[in-house]
Parts: sequence; structure tokens; C-alpha cells
Amino acid sequence: MSHHSRHERVEEVPAGYWSSKQAYVLAVITLLLGVAVGYLVRGSATTATLSQTPSAPFTVPNFGGAGISEQPPRSSEFAARTVEPLLQQLETRPDDADLLINIANSYYDGKDYAKAIEYYQKGLKIRPEEVNVRTDMATAMWYSGDADGAIKQYEQSLKFQPTHAQTLFNMGIVKWQGKKDGKGAIQVWERLLASNPSYPDRPKVQQLLDQVKREIGSGS
Repeated sequence: MSHHSRHERVEEVPAGYWSSKQAYVLAVITLLLGVAVGYLVRGSATTATLSQTPSAPFTVPNFGGAGISEQPPRSSEFAARTVEPLLQQLETRPDDADLLINIANSYYDGKDYAKAIEYYQKGLKIRPEEVNVRTDMATAMWYSGDADGAIKQYEQSLKFQPTHAQTLFNMGIVKWQGKKDGKGAIQVWERLLASNPSYPDRPKVQQLLDQVKREIGSGS
């Protein structure tokens, strides 16, 4: 079976850690800039996901006065329809890895990343080799502001599957944007291209490589 598997007060955070608000701001800004950063691919997603990101800048839309610093709304109706029935099933099937992962995916889709991480962890305790699931959990960590935790999980995924394309792509993004480690991002993306010669979105990755190399060259 294939898986694709708020507190508004601004507080001081450790170096290298992004608050959930900052992560969301980054995601919106970079999406508007037409670069596939801050908007990572799901572990089991096809690489065609990348091409959904606009290829050119466009006008910033009106967010109804909320501004890009606001968290995207979460739908209680969505949660009730998708998560609650699954949680009821879990009462009689607590060790069902597929069910735990489905619950995690539902929370992820509803942008409740803390809950998604919780259930991904439970599923991975049963099936730790699920690379797609671990990559999704890492991405949920990134969206929650935990760049270090995300990278740790990406590294674990690569121990199971060293050439996993989605993991390598996302890890490069987090190294670049979350850790300001341009050289590390370059290494990961070059590894992605070398180990996946038929990668459908090679031009997108090459574009990112070129951009980061320019940044490093200019000293930014």
C-alpha cells in the first residue's frame, strides 16, 4: 500500500528554529516568488507536484486583511469528516499501521501538523522502513518550524532508501531555507540528480542549484 503517506504571541526561538508563523510566511512568500521552496513534495507524491508551482512571479493576492502572517484556517468540518471516524476505528485496532498513517495524513491535509507528527511517529514505530511516511513526517516538522527535526528524519529516510527523490529534494530545501546552508543544499540536490538520472523535474532542481550557487557567489 502506498502512503503519501497556535499561539500568536511572538516568542524568542533558538537559532535555526522557525516558528510556525515564520514557516508559513516563508511558504507564502516563496510560492509567490515562483520558486518551489517552502512548499515541499509529499513522500509518495509524483514529481509532477513540483510543476504545480508557478514558474513566474505574480501579483500578491488580497488575503482579506489577515495578511500573510496569519495561519491558514483549519476546517473543523474537515476534521470531523475524515479524522473522527478513523480515530473510532483505532479504538479496536491500535496497532494498525495503515490506520495510524491514514490518520496522520488526514491531520496533515488539515494542516494540523502537530497531530500529524504524533500519528506518523506511532505508525513508524510499527513500520520504521516506510520512507514515504517518514518523509511526510519530516515535512510536517518543517512546516511546524522544526528544521533540525526535519533534517534528522530525512537523513533517517535516506538510510533506508539513499536515492529517494522526494526526500532529497525536500532536504535540500530545508538545508537552504531553514539552516541557511547553501553548500549543504547544493550537495543534496546534486546527489538527487546523480542518483535519479530520469528525474522528471531536473530543470526545476537545476534552477534551484543555479540560484543557490549565485547566492553563495555573491556572498548573500
